[in-house]
Amino acid sequence: MFLEIVKQLRQLIHDEKVPIGGKLPSERELAERLQVGRSSVREALRSMELLGLIETRRGEGTFLSDYRKHKLVEVLSTFILQEAKPKEDVHITREALEKDAIRKVCLSEKLHKLLIWDAFIEKLQVEEVQREDIIREILILSDNRLGLKIWFLLKQYGGEPYRSYMTLEEKGIWTQLLECIKLGDEKKGISFFEDWLLLLNRGDV
Repeated sequence: MFLEIVKQLRQLIHDEKVPIGGKLPSERELAERLQVGRSSVREALRSMELLGLIETRRGEGTFLSDYRKHKLVEVLSTFILQEAKPKEDVHITREALEKDAIRKVCLSEKLHKLLIWDAFIEKLQVEEVQREDIIREILILSDNRLGLKIWFLLKQYGGEPYRSYMTLEEKGIWTQLLECIKLGDEKKGISFFEDWLLLLNRGDV
C-alpha cells in the first residue's frame, strides 16, 4: 500500500505538471483522491520529505522540492554505508557503470569517431585534468540517463579521489585509453581502464 501511494503521488505530480516549488494537495484531499487513509498518505509524504523530494512548511502546506538537492546520499551514508562492505559495493557499482559506458562508446561507430577524444588527448598533454572530467563525458555520451544519475550519486558519496587532478602516469594511461576509444577497441580500452583503477586502489597517485 505504501509503495502504491508513492507511485500514485508521483503520477499525480506528473499529470498535473506540478513545478518545483509548486504546492501539492492537502493530506485530506490526497486521501480522498487516492481513496486511501490519511495515515497512509501521511507516511508516504514523510518518506518523500526525508529524501528531500517534498518540503512541508508549517501553516502553508506541502511543496515539491528540487530533486537535484535531495538527501539520498546523506540517508545512505547515515544508515547504510557505515561498514566497509557497502562502501566497497559503491565503488564496484560505480566502476561497472564506467566500464559499461566505455564499452558502449567503443562499440558505437558514431561515438568512437567523435572529435572530442582528440580534444581530450590534447588537453591531457597541456593542462591539468580532473579525474572525473573525461569519465563524466564518456557517461554522458553513452546516453544511459539512469546510469548517469546513479553514477552522480555514487560519485557524490565516494567524493575522492575523483575530484583530484591526474598525475603524469595517469595521463599516460588515459591517453592510451582514449586512443583505444578512437579505434573502437573495446577490450584494450577496458584493460587500460582497469590499469588506471589498480593505480588508484594502490594509492600510488
